[in-house]
Amino acid sequence: MKLQTEIFGDVTVVHTPEELGRDQGDALGNFVATLQKHSVVLDLDPTESIDSHGLTSLVEVQQALRKLDGDLKISTTNRMNRKIFEITRLDKQLEVFDSIIEAVKSF
Repeated sequence: MKLQTEIFGDVTVVHTPEELGRDQGDALGNFVATLQKHSVVLDLDPTESIDSHGLTSLVEVQQALRKLDGDLKISTTNRMNRKIFEITRLDKQLEVFDSIIEAVKSF
């Protein structure tokens, strides 16, 4: 999987696919593992569907990045995505921001 990225100093912004399920979640984890920078913001605005496998992959990506002294932050204005993070309480584990710039600045 090749995803669109942007570099802001030491932070890589990754724009996620339209769906984030088992296959996409695994591919996302593999893609992030190839990045040279370990401070990553995932832009979830393009994502319209996230299932439990996709959420699990986000946590796994965060854990992998933290082992490399990095971290994962989430950026989304999509109400459904934000609600999913609230309902699953993942907003307590993954920092969720309203904009990419806010997320990048948080590093």
